[in-house]
Amino acid sequence: MRIATTIFLTDGTITPVRLARELEQRGFAGLYLPEHTHIPVSRETPYPAGGELPEEYGRTLDPFVALGQAAAVTERLELGTGITLVAQHDPIDLAKQAATLDHLSGGRFTLGVGLGWNVEEAADHGVHWPTRRALVRERLALMRALWAQEPTAYEGEFGSVRASHAHPKPVRKPRGPVNGPRTLVGGAAGPKLFEQIAQDADGWLPIGGRGLAESVPRLRTAWEAAGRNPDHLQVVPYAVVPSPGKLAHYAGLGISEVVLQLPPAPETEVLRALDAYAAYL
Repeated sequence: MRIATTIFLTDGTITPVRLARELEQRGFAGLYLPEHTHIPVSRETPYPAGGELPEEYGRTLDPFVALGQAAAVTERLELGTGITLVAQHDPIDLAKQAATLDHLSGGRFTLGVGLGWNVEEAADHGVHWPTRRALVRERLALMRALWAQEPTAYEGEFGSVRASHAHPKPVRKPRGPVNGPRTLVGGAAGPKLFEQIAQDADGWLPIGGRGLAESVPRLRTAWEAAGRNPDHLQVVPYAVVPSPGKLAHYAGLGISEVVLQLPPAPETEVLRALDAYAAYL
């Protein structure tokens, strides 16, 4: 099983360069970074995990800048977002950022896509909350028009782009209905999410990995109903605190990659966590 990691990198944690070098030298498969542009002080949206929102949410480094640093000092380490808040980006700019990172890293980039949870943060980006799912799907479609090999126009309810010259192109070739970098969609199990994954993505990025014995078969049904090759579905449990039994359970479900949670901490503490996780490599 491929063992990747995720961490809230902030202005007070280990640096992207130091962490990326350590991960590659130790044999970890990848580094995924979350995204929050800001956290409004007047936030009314409850923290999904319960309790007070941890400080690191308001101190998170920009994932594309940090992953660019990580790409520059590694050769094999996979690099991903976990997740990109697509609704909060201009899709033309985001398509360029993702394609550039994928190109410069030699195809090592995974675009993790999420709908978000913080209503106030999204509102400051002009997002109308009830329409965010449709907005994200449209923005992905627009980005894929720019990633197409030939100039391709896109016209949607929330935006459009003319047929354009847009380079660099992502490294991966089109697969089924999907083009562009490897794309995983995060979110809670459900018919709408599974339909989106089957039509728009390479797989699912479920947080924590609970309930997968029930949800993975339902996702596979939606995937095959969309005409996708069952061997190509990827399920990547995210932000997991590992145990031997948990990883064995995932393997039994056909899962070949898991993303382990690192503490949002200075270098010494993060390296101790990597030492502990080495047992799972």
